[in-house]
Amino acid sequence: MHVAAPGAIRPPAPATDRPFRILHCLRAPVGGLFRHVVDLAREQSARGHAVGLLADAASSDRLTEARLEALRPALALGITRTPMARQPGPGDVQAVRFATALATRLDVDVLHGHGAKGGAYARLAGRAIKARGRRLATFYTPHGGSLNYAPGSLEGRIFLGLEKVLHRFTDAILFESAYAARVFEERVGPGGGRSRVVPNGLQPADFEPHAPAADATDFLFVGELRELKGVDVLLRALEAIAGRRPVSATIVGAGPDAAALASLARDLGLGDRVSFPGALPARDAFRRGRILVVPSRAESFPYIVLEAGAAGIPLITTGVGGIPEILEGTAQPMLPAGDAAALAAAMLEAIDDPAEIDARARRLNAAVAARYTVAGMTRDILGVYALCLR
Repeated sequence: MHVAAPGAIRPPAPATDRPFRILHCLRAPVGGLFRHVVDLAREQSARGHAVGLLADAASSDRLTEARLEALRPALALGITRTPMARQPGPGDVQAVRFATALATRLDVDVLHGHGAKGGAYARLAGRAIKARGRRLATFYTPHGGSLNYAPGSLEGRIFLGLEKVLHRFTDAILFESAYAARVFEERVGPGGGRSRVVPNGLQPADFEPHAPAADATDFLFVGELRELKGVDVLLRALEAIAGRRPVSATIVGAGPDAAALASLARDLGLGDRVSFPGALPARDAFRRGRILVVPSRAESFPYIVLEAGAAGIPLITTGVGGIPEILEGTAQPMLPAGDAAALAAAMLEAIDDPAEIDARARRLNAAVAARYTVAGMTRDILGVYALCLR
């Protein structure tokens, strides 16, 4: 599916039969960004391309390692790990050198960076290799990343300034949403004539119907445990309705704020109503709750909303980032970010009127099935590669 975007963003380029040697570069192999890379790499490999992956050596958990091992047999260029710090620092110089050496040794045609750090390493490595006379193309998919920082903040000025520099070394940007394309144009500059909006896609297995376990909690969160995801807002909403309803919730995920959020749940008197089982695959997580809550403060084009739509799990969500694009035409209400009172009201409404929230889930399921596939996503991305390498 192509989503219209501003500036020079055009319809997807035609696909190609030419086999490429592709290296995907990302920092942390977690969350929706990692899901995107795994699906894309696997499908590219199935279409006859030689694909490899470069990721941080330190960002890992049991689920990540299992996913990487499952992916490894499909990747002709292998999986390589090297230290990649989350924040800018001296270690970035070594990481860029490592990426440059690896891409040179693998003789790649395509360097595709994902997220702020992966995008920086891929484009700087590509620039160094091109300077030696080697022909290749560099691509960038933001996945939020630097675009999540407020332009007037110190971090925003630093990261968006770096984006403007790196933009000069980019053959094309593959935006995962029209929202990301708009924000990039406003804060960095036009994406360029070869850039495209190519939304995330889903696999047929994602459409297995939601079947909550007998002991499923009323509400469920699935995602990275950090401030942008708004789990603290969900906990405060639960506190607001706990005196009126004996509600329960499961918070699935891992991240830098995990301990702080568990402590907040205890401080709010929710210790016996909220569980934190850690990271789980989305399908396994969905069985643990009856209604999915996405209380995000910022998003680009979140997989969890796509996956919820595919599974038919009832959904309560904010309307940030690319979420309105996913929900377009479904009459699904969207909440303001950071508003615990509004979230509490929506959660109470969902409990009191299950027929309505189930009807919304069916409408979203039909919309997602018609619009988002991994096959279409991969075809369009390969078409952009071909356009830049012809």
